[in-house]
Amino acid sequence: MAINWTEAQIEEVVKAVMSGLSAEQQPTASWDASGYNGRAYIGVFEDMNDAIDAATAGYKAVRAMSLEEREKVIGKIRELCRSEAATMAELGVAETGMGRVEHKTAKHILVADKTPGTSDIVSAVKTGDYGLTLTEMAPFGVVGSITPSTNPSETVLCNSIGMIAAGNGVVFNPHPHAIATSNYAVDLVNRASAAVGGPRVLVASVKKPTLDSAQTMYHHPAIRLLVCTGGPGVVKSVLSSGKKAIGAGAGNPPVIVDDTADVKKAGKDIIDGCSFDNNLPCIAEKEVFVFENVADELIASMKANGAYMITAAQADELAKIVLVESKDPKTGIVKKSVSRACVGRDAAVLLKKIGVSVGADVRCIICETDFMHPFVQYELMMPILPIVRVKDIDEAIDLAVKAEHGCRHTAHMHSKNIDHLTRFARAVETTIFVKNAPSYAGIGFGGEGHTTFTIAGPTGEGLTSARSFTRYRRCVLSDSFRII
Repeated sequence: MAINWTEAQIEEVVKAVMSGLSAEQQPTASWDASGYNGRAYIGVFEDMNDAIDAATAGYKAVRAMSLEEREKVIGKIRELCRSEAATMAELGVAETGMGRVEHKTAKHILVADKTPGTSDIVSAVKTGDYGLTLTEMAPFGVVGSITPSTNPSETVLCNSIGMIAAGNGVVFNPHPHAIATSNYAVDLVNRASAAVGGPRVLVASVKKPTLDSAQTMYHHPAIRLLVCTGGPGVVKSVLSSGKKAIGAGAGNPPVIVDDTADVKKAGKDIIDGCSFDNNLPCIAEKEVFVFENVADELIASMKANGAYMITAAQADELAKIVLVESKDPKTGIVKKSVSRACVGRDAAVLLKKIGVSVGADVRCIICETDFMHPFVQYELMMPILPIVRVKDIDEAIDLAVKAEHGCRHTAHMHSKNIDHLTRFARAVETTIFVKNAPSYAGIGFGGEGHTTFTIAGPTGEGLTSARSFTRYRRCVLSDSFRII
């Protein structure tokens, strides 16, 4: 049964997870792309063609299941996801070097509790003078899914639940920097299926995902739908495949704080959201625009809730480390890109790079900048939060919309002025708009609604769920079956 999490419950989950991680549970286990602690992964193949063949067999098996049987498999996936959440969290941090174990554990529990299953698949009937028309949500067939390194096992599990609920087979091409973690989740789905009498291989993956294996997936005739969760480059390649595609791209979510907000609460909420899993979620707060007359109060609240403030000079120094410059050999144009070595790292680790030592209680780095500072303009996916002072709501909305760069992903606002909230929501046009709460409320973590880690802004599906992975089919029964 889905749970509507409160802020207190979230904190309790995190505390429980942290207290439950004993020394022997730390990430010392043996793992690679093929297995974990001596257990070979089920459904992981050397060749993408073999993986697609296995997923095709899985599709035939799931099509033969009743909705009740599908839900039984999904129920077991949820059960294993909860019981092995800490293991997958540890594995993800150990393999990628990104994020926090306690937060990744909480995300797996969120996936287990709030990812829709077969209840999301509904039929519609229209009757009239000319009979009855039935519209049903049907599977596409075999879905090819590209998954990220930021939420590797969470995305595999969330996608698997929705795609299986919809009646599809699934083959994954995981991010190359998170193969073991992603394939652990693939194995978990297959173990769950076998445990309740389903096929031994229900979903599939490859041991060594590459650009070539992705291209094989894109062009294989058995693949009827492509779903990509990742950066702009890989989303663009999926959308250029010539097949039906769902693209979940990048964002640079701004947050506005006006002078009607509960500023003390806003400071805590923003730091809680920005620091969650070290800012890896694409929905997380990336830059703040605050009214001048409450800026000092907001900064004080942030400091009281785990933020460490650096100077403008230190911010410039840190920017040179976390953003790498490279010159295009053909055009000579110098471009900045985010340093992978810094993505998802703890605030203390990033501060150490500029000679600042802090304790583990520091969760986020804050600094005051102008609008053009690279911390504002680039999606860092690090617990670094630039703060820009603005004079009024007009300037706040203008700069926030520009900073979001038209991604239409996520935006946040802390305000009690309904007109301000409405104006910003209309101007920014994001898929998710969070009011007076941490960013993670937007995916059901302390907020209403289902969860997903595939937020499809570029292709318009929004927060994907089982119904997103279906195609509509109509059955027309003319002049019959209407009894009134």
